[in-house]
Amino acid sequence: MTRPRLLVLRALGLGDLLAGVPALRALRSGFPGHELILAAPAALRPLADATGAVDRLLPAAAPGRAVPRDIDWTGPPPDLAVDLHGNGPPSRDVLKALHPRRLWAFAGPDGPPWWAEEHERDRWCRFLEFHGVPADPADLRLPAPPGPSPAPDAVVLHPGAGAPSRCWPVERYAAVAAALRERGLRVVVTGGEGEEDLVARLAKAARLPDTDTFGGGLPFARLSALVAGARAVISGDTGIAHLAVAHATRTVTLFGPVAPSRWGPPDDPRHQVLWRPGPEEGDPHGRRTDPALLRITPDDVLRAHDRLPS
Repeated sequence: MTRPRLLVLRALGLGDLLAGVPALRALRSGFPGHELILAAPAALRPLADATGAVDRLLPAAAPGRAVPRDIDWTGPPPDLAVDLHGNGPPSRDVLKALHPRRLWAFAGPDGPPWWAEEHERDRWCRFLEFHGVPADPADLRLPAPPGPSPAPDAVVLHPGAGAPSRCWPVERYAAVAAALRERGLRVVVTGGEGEEDLVARLAKAARLPDTDTFGGGLPFARLSALVAGARAVISGDTGIAHLAVAHATRTVTLFGPVAPSRWGPPDDPRHQVLWRPGPEEGDPHGRRTDPALLRITPDDVLRAHDRLPS
């Protein structure tokens, strides 16, 4: 007998999928007899597998944070399609075009209200609760990676982000790296695809050896092992910060255009948040470093690091 199929759309980035893990697990628990299929970028397949909630990943992506134009679905329509991608007609309609028996979407006529200032994890759990599926926003931990860390107990600096507005200046990261190395700590630098130059600039400014630079986008398993085995992760509001939270690794996260109340870590001494907001909200997709980030100094970051529990 063919299992009923549940299709979830969340064709976004690493941090977005990690923030959606509690909702995915809630759907897994709520529909144990269904095949749960996640429409998301192919590169996120290892993370989808690690959540323990997804049976199959269906590759789906679009530039930036856009909605995929279509989903390469085959066979009978989904028994249930769930829009965890956004709150507008585009993401709803790409699922509606598959003629699912049921469609859950914020933009649907029977969906709950969208609250712009709500935390991302809470939003999708509330969405499922509205439809009668219990969900726990705190259910976000990932299992320990199978392999060893390439830099055990190092402080990981990650200068990149999805947009320049969320990137703290390289020179300030270098000052933090120098201060931590003076204390005898190992410091390593990571970067995603296309961030090789950024990683190289930071490594040169901080005089880091080649063995302590990991640019160009580590495979997920290796990145996960590095983060899980780190002393701490210092970064902007981007995917690696969410990955560190998922592995209970200590973090110092620098926020600029987006408030930590919407994308920040759980309230825990292991996660230090820095945010210096101004009178106006910034642009998370802007082409220049947000003024709120520029108000954060290297000394602020070092003091936050020192507040992390042992």
